[in-house]
Amino acid sequence: MRAKVYVTLKEGVLDPQGKAVQQALHHMNFEQVRDVKIGKLIELDLDGATRAEAETQIQNMCEKLLANTVIEKYSFEISEQ
Repeated sequence: MRAKVYVTLKEGVLDPQGKAVQQALHHMNFEQVRDVKIGKLIELDLDGATRAEAETQIQNMCEKLLANTVIEKYSFEISEQ
């Protein structure tokens, strides 16, 4: 199975990297960009797990390592390779 985990900052958390990219885009005459949020995409290949086991494992991985749940939120999708 393959999983894609998306990690982004929670609403209200300052995103200085996103602001820097937004400003750079404005300087490049892309004025229509209203806001930029920077996140992470993590791809995982999993062996020998059912879909339910994979969901539980991925949620545990996110809670323990992949996301800082104080300031970040995460979502994931699982597909058969």
